[in-house]
Amino acid sequence: MKVRRAERLIDMTRYFLEHPQTLVSLSVFASKYEAAKSSVSEDLTILNRALQNRGVGKLTTYPGAAGGVMFTTYMSKQNAQKLIDKLCEEAVKGDRVMPGGYVYFSDILGRPEILREIGKLIATEYSNKKVDAVLTVAVKGISLAQAVAEQLNVPFVIARQDGAVTDGATVSVNYLSKSSSEIGKIQVASRALPAGSHVLLVDDFIKGGGTMSGLVDLVHEIYCEVAGITVFGEGRYTGVRKIKEFTSLLHVETVTNDDDQLDLKITPGNILDKIY
Repeated sequence: MKVRRAERLIDMTRYFLEHPQTLVSLSVFASKYEAAKSSVSEDLTILNRALQNRGVGKLTTYPGAAGGVMFTTYMSKQNAQKLIDKLCEEAVKGDRVMPGGYVYFSDILGRPEILREIGKLIATEYSNKKVDAVLTVAVKGISLAQAVAEQLNVPFVIARQDGAVTDGATVSVNYLSKSSSEIGKIQVASRALPAGSHVLLVDDFIKGGGTMSGLVDLVHEIYCEVAGITVFGEGRYTGVRKIKEFTSLLHVETVTNDDDQLDLKITPGNILDKIY
């Protein structure tokens, strides 16, 4: 049964949004909709224009017998700026400052509508880079890593302080927390990241960089490469960070008000400058 163009466009849009970074042959759509490849090609041109005009992403066509079309998530600068502005507004609501200068962001990172957009923005930074997996450390970075992995269409892996029997053989490293000066250990299942993988490190917060440095060491220990480092919040740190190159969505600083209470000062991180 032939499918009208309007229905084809709706169904193809759904498919591409659910399968980013997946190469699909035009023959698949032609067969599914009982349409000529020329008609499918016209559909893709219309769809690509709409996706780019709305700052959602882009379609790339690859010629040849093994070619096809692939959707890549790409957030426009305008949409990205709106998201960062919204995050800055949300981040100053309520009492968020905790002992040690850390900040409570779990409520923000627990909202699906915000996580989806954050995932799209971080995926945009790595849209033209090779990423085979997203790695985070339990527990607060899990939802963020999953959102990013979904947009990049790659697995996400969780490093933990305490392993589970179901992990099988693990690889572990010790690290020094710069903020608390304590020795910690993180480990990951050795089969979770094949050697040679390009791994994107994602976490909710960075201060001294000790934990993130441990993740970097863990990646190298299993003979993989670090594709990049991105965090939701970057806290102010007066010492020397162990991690110097990373991307942040927000810059977080605690300041003392007239009542000797700590207030939050939230400003945009460097992610917009890195992408656009």
